[in-house]
Amino acid sequence: MKSDLFSSEHMAQPATAPGMTLQNSKSIKYAVNGEMHARQGAMIAFRGNLQFERKGQGLGGLLKRAVTGEGLALMAVRGQGEAWFAHEAANCFIVEMDQGDSLTINGRNVLCFDATLSYEIKTVKGAGMVGGGLFNSVFTGYGKLGLVCEGTPIVIPVTAAQPVYVDTDAVVGWSQQLTTSLHRSQSVGSMVRGGSGEAVQLMLQGEGFVIVRPSEARPEKTSN
Repeated sequence: MKSDLFSSEHMAQPATAPGMTLQNSKSIKYAVNGEMHARQGAMIAFRGNLQFERKGQGLGGLLKRAVTGEGLALMAVRGQGEAWFAHEAANCFIVEMDQGDSLTINGRNVLCFDATLSYEIKTVKGAGMVGGGLFNSVFTGYGKLGLVCEGTPIVIPVTAAQPVYVDTDAVVGWSQQLTTSLHRSQSVGSMVRGGSGEAVQLMLQGEGFVIVRPSEARPEKTSN
């Protein structure tokens, strides 16, 4: 049987070392030798001796989603083998963190991560009570973090002289040393008359970067 489908570009090769690698732009391959963590429902294939365990629904098992205050359920993957992860054909990226690094990420953009990374759910400072609060997850420690993003992300530098304003529905994450606050771009009267819907943005100040996706959050799918 012959086809471009069977080219090396598409063929999964045996892992040469434990850990996370890009299978292609839409999926991440993880060679498990011990334990790793991933969002529930993100595993699309595996081989080897692996066990998948749903993490508890306490704070340790959830990554808060922005604005809604809902949680993203996680699972632990243990054993020896290979697993592939993806989410709705979104683009995948791997961030390699060194000891001392700290990165704030929206839970909806987390795909998988090394068990050596620590995460803590925090309320975004200065965000007040927008939609019941703005929650993100702060990752620290040494290891790799797999992210997903609808479309091609934009990384915008933030400087002390030039803060950046982002739509809370479009933000993926930012460097933890930045300070955050809410910025209102329209008067209350303008919003009452029917403004653009972009009345409130998250303002980031300091020295670092912010990652945004080229679209706002889509409505959640409802089950029939």
